Amino acid sequence: MVALDAFAFVFVAGLITALATGIGALPFFFFESISDRGNVALWGFASGIMVAASLFGLVDEGLAEGTPVEIGIGMLAGVALVVLAHDVLMDAEIDPKEYEEADFKKLVLILGVLTVHSFPEGVAVGVSFADLGLEGGTQLLGFTVPLLAVFMTLAISIHNVPEGTAISIPLRAMGVSKWKMVWWAVFSSLPQPIGAVVAFAFVRYAREFLPYGFGFAAGAMIYLVLSEFIPEALETGADLPRGGKPVLAGGIALGALLMVPLAYL
Repeated sequence: MVALDAFAFVFVAGLITALATGIGALPFFFFESISDRGNVALWGFASGIMVAASLFGLVDEGLAEGTPVEIGIGMLAGVALVVLAHDVLMDAEIDPKEYEEADFKKLVLILGVLTVHSFPEGVAVGVSFADLGLEGGTQLLGFTVPLLAVFMTLAISIHNVPEGTAISIPLRAMGVSKWKMVWWAVFSSLPQPIGAVVAFAFVRYAREFLPYGFGFAAGAMIYLVLSEFIPEALETGADLPRGGKPVLAGGIALGALLMVPLAYL
């Protein structure tokens, strides 16, 4: 049996990543807006972190636990979940209430998509804690914490900051108050602690599925980068020189360079 305090520990780790999203709204306490160039760079930075964490953290650890076929099956399942969730959101009926319909629908879709994809990020944190309490980790608050868990919690937290900024941009344009922007940014990531606990419980009670769990989280996150982050960045940077691609590439490189050294510590 897994002790209840272990679940609480994993929940707190997921909650930390969720709270980090709120940091992304803080720039609007000092600036009225963020330029398209800055927005593209932030999307690229988040993408670089996500891909590096998936490849050098989740996939690498998954291959140590299972076969490439198991990782591949897990990745396909992760992609399928994101596609299904996105289709459900796009077909949802939305009541615009007092907001102008097009803007409100876009806002709900942005929040919805980011909320849905925050669950796989929570899964990534949860599976990384599979060896919590076992040998080979580092001591933290009385727990033996796997180094992969430290890496993934840090990676998702850093990645969530520019995500919070991306959420806050349309909110700011609609006149939402600054502290409410912080709340909505955190709200979009609240599924992360839930996903973390669910994934942790699953891989601890069904250890043989751990490679699939690593693949699932990696597949979902990489697909989100390719289907959501990069297209959003390219759309935002359409009026920049060369469509903003150099800025996007620079952001991706910076995010990856930040994460790669941490993966080998």
